[in-house]
Amino acid sequence: MESKAKLLGHPAHQILVVFPLGLLFTSFIFMLVYLFNDNPTMSVVSYWMTVSGIIGGFVAAVPGVIDWAAIPSNTRARRVGAIHGIGNVVVLALFILSWLFRRNEPDYMPSAAAVVVSLLGFLLSGVTGWLGGELVDRLGVGVDHQAHLNAPNSLSVRSTVNPGPIR
Repeated sequence: MESKAKLLGHPAHQILVVFPLGLLFTSFIFMLVYLFNDNPTMSVVSYWMTVSGIIGGFVAAVPGVIDWAAIPSNTRARRVGAIHGIGNVVVLALFILSWLFRRNEPDYMPSAAAVVVSLLGFLLSGVTGWLGGELVDRLGVGVDHQAHLNAPNSLSVRSTVNPGPIR
């Protein structure tokens, strides 16, 4: 199923989702670095990565919802996409909660609650990321219907007739 929301010929959600996923994952890593070395700069970096990841998550969600809405009903892809999307809403909620716990003191020791909800968001984002991979790699969501190993680049206007197997 080809993506309905594209940027320069590629699925927008697949392009945009790497930013919030990387930022939120890394925000948790920087929080751990702060907990082990007590350098306030690491806490501030973690805090702002969390803020950036949350904003990026909302941006990436828009083309994700557009593509999910185009998946035919009563398909495994539609069910997996729903779990993926709902799971990512929970991930964002967990990181928002972590941010709320830290918003008044970003350069100090995060509370135990902030660490725990960030850990849960970190772990759940691994699961939802895997589900996103399942959607693309296994179920073909967001894949151009004329994709093949010798297809022209996505900005080309020429036909993408499949020339057969690569030898």
